[in-house]
Amino acid sequence: MSRSLSIGKFSKPAAALPRSLPFPELSPSTSAVTPTTAAETQAQLTILSTLLENYIKKSPLTITPKELLRFFRCRLRHHPTLSHLDFHLFRYAATLDSFRHDHTTFEYMVRSLVSTNRIDCLPALVNFISCNPCPCADGIFSCSKIGPIFRVFIFAFCKTRRFEDALHAFDTMKRLIDGKPDVALYNIVIHGLIKQRELDKGVNFYRKMIGDRVKPDTTTFNILISGYCKNNQFMMAVEMFKEMKEKECPPNVVSFNTLIKGFFQDGKADEAIAIAREMIELMCEFSYVTCEILVDGLCRTGKVIEAADLMTEFMSKGVLPQDFEHVSLIQMLCNSRNTERALEFMNESWDKGYTPSLIACTTLIEGLRMSGKIGKAADLLRKMIDKDIIPDNVTFSCVVEDMCSVGETLEANKLRILASKKGFCTDGMMVRILISGCIRECRRKEGEILVNEMLDKGFIPNLATYNMFMNGLAKSVG
Repeated sequence: MSRSLSIGKFSKPAAALPRSLPFPELSPSTSAVTPTTAAETQAQLTILSTLLENYIKKSPLTITPKELLRFFRCRLRHHPTLSHLDFHLFRYAATLDSFRHDHTTFEYMVRSLVSTNRIDCLPALVNFISCNPCPCADGIFSCSKIGPIFRVFIFAFCKTRRFEDALHAFDTMKRLIDGKPDVALYNIVIHGLIKQRELDKGVNFYRKMIGDRVKPDTTTFNILISGYCKNNQFMMAVEMFKEMKEKECPPNVVSFNTLIKGFFQDGKADEAIAIAREMIELMCEFSYVTCEILVDGLCRTGKVIEAADLMTEFMSKGVLPQDFEHVSLIQMLCNSRNTERALEFMNESWDKGYTPSLIACTTLIEGLRMSGKIGKAADLLRKMIDKDIIPDNVTFSCVVEDMCSVGETLEANKLRILASKKGFCTDGMMVRILISGCIRECRRKEGEILVNEMLDKGFIPNLATYNMFMNGLAKSVG
């Protein structure tokens, strides 16, 4: 039988049940279990016929849609060798005089074909549903399930770049449903076209949507604005944003984020900041992504200090999200040798209730150390501990070593003891650093206390190491 024949034209079965089901059309979408010879096909169909008859416990000629659906779900769907014959059985059932498919079998079949990537079979199913409407549509109203069913069709066609099939399915659905299509269906087609760089076709479909008197929603405009920005048509994106407000469609954070990013790509940092301020005026909440776009856009143009000032301004207005991560901005400030401004920004964050993360604090400590600001690095470490932000051992050891190198061994040890009370686990390396600092500063008494602590915690591997520390301390003059 030719593949081009419509499903509705399948020949009727004989009056008596055949010993096995008719041969199926071989779909281009084959699987590893699809038979390749007529004998294998006939064998599988015989098994399928027997399985169906045993399951429903009556002649398949009198099967109902409910029974067929239960057979699909409970027996055929997970069968290791027959699951690919579900579409054949679906079409065979349609040739029975006493059988008529309804929306339940339609929905199962389309989802089965899509989930198993048998997209080539979908156009035939669209035509079948068009010619054989659901029994629910026998009255004056159409079946309420047709819209969701065709949504699966349209999404699958757009995802696989079969836009002609998607538009055909869309037009078919419009004829079958009552009223206008849902705006989400238009959005699926527009998004699919724009994603495949068919911007003009996507815009034309939007105009068709307006012509059909379907009101676009925020998602519609977000898709179009993003499409214009990705195609470097920033002025058209702004016009679409204006049209969005003219149609009384409120922009959301995605709308603003897309425009802000587009302005930065076009080299218009001032306009991007103006859009961010407009968000505040319209009481649209900032997201983590909004902050990242602003910081990244300004830093890429060398305006690192301006980025910090802008975040400080928004912080003072209380519009930044609580999950705003300081890491990227702190890293940029440290890389540009603006560690003082980075420290100031972090302190302002703490004062405004925006607690920085451990990574942000560690990044700033490393920046302060590299710029020779050891005292401020130690102060920040102390503040972290007070705020119950416990640093990692490597960072702590580096700060302790720097403090010992400038004669602050006792302060470094006090810092370690304070952190230990908050759950910090001292390792042997840190105590060795402190002992070396005591030897350099001729603090024999404090050093011996540390050596005994090492001994109690098992950090001293042998007697030679113990003697080495004690001899070093003994030679120091306090």
